[in-house]
Amino acid sequence: MSDENRDQPEDEFRDMLRQFLSGNSDIDPSKLASAAGLPSDPAAVSQLMAQLQNAMQASGDGVDWSVATKQAQEISAAGSLAVTDQTKAQLDQALHIATMWLDEVTGLSDSAVAPRLMTRQEWATTTVPVWTQLAEPVAESIADALTDVLQNQAPEEMAGMIAGASQLMRNLGGTLFAMQLGQIVGQLSKEVVSGGDVGIPLLEEGQAALVPQNMAEFGEGLDIPDDEVQLYLAIRELAHARLFRHARWLRLHVISSITEFAKGISIDTERLEELAGSFDPSNPEELKQAMASGALIPPKTEQQQHALARLETTLALIEGWVDTVTAQASVRLPRWNSVAETVRRRRASGGPAESAFGALIGLELRPRRLREAAAMWQQVTDAVGQEQRDALWSHPDLVPTTADLDDPAAFIARLQAGEPEPDEMDQALEDLLREEESRGDSPQGESPRGDEQPPVV
Repeated sequence: MSDENRDQPEDEFRDMLRQFLSGNSDIDPSKLASAAGLPSDPAAVSQLMAQLQNAMQASGDGVDWSVATKQAQEISAAGSLAVTDQTKAQLDQALHIATMWLDEVTGLSDSAVAPRLMTRQEWATTTVPVWTQLAEPVAESIADALTDVLQNQAPEEMAGMIAGASQLMRNLGGTLFAMQLGQIVGQLSKEVVSGGDVGIPLLEEGQAALVPQNMAEFGEGLDIPDDEVQLYLAIRELAHARLFRHARWLRLHVISSITEFAKGISIDTERLEELAGSFDPSNPEELKQAMASGALIPPKTEQQQHALARLETTLALIEGWVDTVTAQASVRLPRWNSVAETVRRRRASGGPAESAFGALIGLELRPRRLREAAAMWQQVTDAVGQEQRDALWSHPDLVPTTADLDDPAAFIARLQAGEPEPDEMDQALEDLLREEESRGDSPQGESPRGDEQPPVV
């Protein structure tokens, strides 16, 4: 068979898709956009069609994540306000005071990298690379499942057409997924108040960042002076940054744990086949509900459940430590507890964008055992002091485990009895990290880059 004849089915399928993307079909593109969790207004639908047309021309394999970046930037830019000189002066003062108060309650040193004040669009642009890294394994699983289902569901007379167009369908599916992720990050940019607000390390270790516009909206209706709200949120963010600067292994550990969990996620092809077989283009509500609820992601395996439990424990320990240290540093604020409770309620409920991310990759951002972790860190502080408490972050083998959260009294008893030191290889790695950190604090002012992280041990 000649190359020309072999390419003919793919060309035929491409022409059929091109007709749909040009609007020359009975399928309403706005309803499909809505089913995919994307805006269904005319401008958004037009952009969706244009992105899918571009995907048809792509020759490479994998997801074009620039689509996610563009989508996130456009959504975050709508209503995004620049940081005024007055706001900058107020927050610079809050960050200065927060630094001094944190120095009193933790021995973890301040970052060598100056805190950033970000617009919503800057936050979205800066964090998209990490979001795409977390989501890529699931995007690949969806693309594989979509191709398999199309091949299984296609009538016999279209089998050659579908088989020849598998790469095209992967590109289209990947583009749709990337647009969904960009939509989520764009919406999150309107909710987060800081770099560490969602609980996972989106910025380089040691980098603190505040989103002044969202901080102002956070404080609306609290009946608490703006400067108190700003100072409390500044303390939280700086504490988060100090922790990741001190525990140089922690950021890579968290991100790699999430991506490893995501790699284990498969797509329920049987459920996808059911949807494909019964799909009504004029009423795509069933597809929308399946995508929004995460119904296409099968129940977690036992191995995934264990991995998820370990990850949730790590995230809870991070947030719990930040809560404990922030509470200690905020005692001079008359209404600090009211702000803290607002943060806790907001974190417990999450927002629509967080829920969408959970459905998209099967991972909730908010750890369930946060209150237990915060209570444990306070007990540790009371029992052995802040220096020994913070030293637990110096090595992954010293960090409390799920069992320690279950029985903090036994954990504290072991601390008071004296924990064994890491072995020689572990100690050598720790010495190397401290050496790198010292070079990063040198007079030349060169701080360690976020991509030069040690391997997880």
